[in-house]
Amino acid sequence: MPSKPPAVEIEVDDKVVRVSNPDRVYFPESGATKLDLVEYYLAVGPGIVNALYERPCMLHRFPKGLAGDKVHQKRVPAGAPDWIDTVELQFPRWNRTADELCVTELAQVIWAVQMSTVEFHPWNSRRADTERPDEWRIDLDPGPDCDYAAVQRVAHVVHEVLDELGVEGFPKTSGSKGLHVYVRIRPDHGFQDVRRGALAFAREVERRSDDVTTTWWKKDRDPSQVFVDYNQNARDHTIAAAYSVRGLPDARVSTPIRWAEVDDADPRDFTIFTVPQRFAELGDLHERIDERAWDITPLLEWADRDEAEGADPPAGPEGPGEPPPPHRWASVTAARTALIAEVVGSTSFGGEWDTAAEVEALLTKQGWQKPWSPDLSAWMREAPLQKAPVIALAIVRALQALGCEVADLEVTLRREESAPEV
Repeated sequence: MPSKPPAVEIEVDDKVVRVSNPDRVYFPESGATKLDLVEYYLAVGPGIVNALYERPCMLHRFPKGLAGDKVHQKRVPAGAPDWIDTVELQFPRWNRTADELCVTELAQVIWAVQMSTVEFHPWNSRRADTERPDEWRIDLDPGPDCDYAAVQRVAHVVHEVLDELGVEGFPKTSGSKGLHVYVRIRPDHGFQDVRRGALAFAREVERRSDDVTTTWWKKDRDPSQVFVDYNQNARDHTIAAAYSVRGLPDARVSTPIRWAEVDDADPRDFTIFTVPQRFAELGDLHERIDERAWDITPLLEWADRDEAEGADPPAGPEGPGEPPPPHRWASVTAARTALIAEVVGSTSFGGEWDTAAEVEALLTKQGWQKPWSPDLSAWMREAPLQKAPVIALAIVRALQALGCEVADLEVTLRREESAPEV
């Protein structure tokens, strides 16, 4: 039986992080290993720490590399070093709490990579007051038939509107197909207000560009347009941080760019192999983001104006203690139930879940309204849902296949391990 490769010890400032399985291939396309990932994050250390500093952080882990399963991890596992900082978050809907990683130094990032983390997805609020965001995120998300040139055109409109507001935005590639712009704001408002302001801004961009949609329901969107996703400012919605690697075969990185680079920057060019040299030459292009925090009152005035003229307030996820926003309710039909059953029937079950009621609650949260069709009710009673994060995940995928908007539910559905495999 072949022996496991020896662990290596990495000195990070005054800490030592033991990295097990350093030769494990994480990115089969290039052969990049776990140690290559560690060395990438060391190379961009000041940038990734600046992006994550004192923010609750969701970890996207790949214990076997990209060839294996992806795990969304909220909780820092038992047995973490005592120098790992955390912040306790409340999830009233589920009557749960989670102690999430809260990065304050580079060693904590490298520890997370040792725990098989590839992607870092921080909140847009900080530990001092997790319910008041200090970051407004503009997410330009292209539809399936939308090319990147449309994203670039919309980015220029975003820049134009920000300039008119007297606001400095900090752009970055998403690390996938889109582009993000971050704005530092004063932590004076809750998530609902920030989301209202973000939607008002998105509508202003939509007025100026035929490439843009602000339609929340995916099935109602033009697939050739760019969705300005204001709901990335909702509570517990996270997107990849600046300098975060993405779980894509080419080891792409969500990379800060200058506004002058928007037209020429190709997201595929920014990988763990190219970004370290860029960082060495340019430094952290988001380094100044904390120098000035902006007051979002003008955005809230736009939101008041739009709603007075008949525009709907934001649809989608709500924060704790806030009333659910208006939903476009839908009934579950026999055909949809059959598709769910088909997906579940082809799934290898594993793990445990609480009850059918838990899955029912998840479906209700996404706008599936009782009374359920009789066949779904019967199926939920009879299905072995005690087997289920995988079953519940299959339900979500079935709903997505039907064009239903199911936002980030894998985070909730995956059973979180107390001692993740590394």
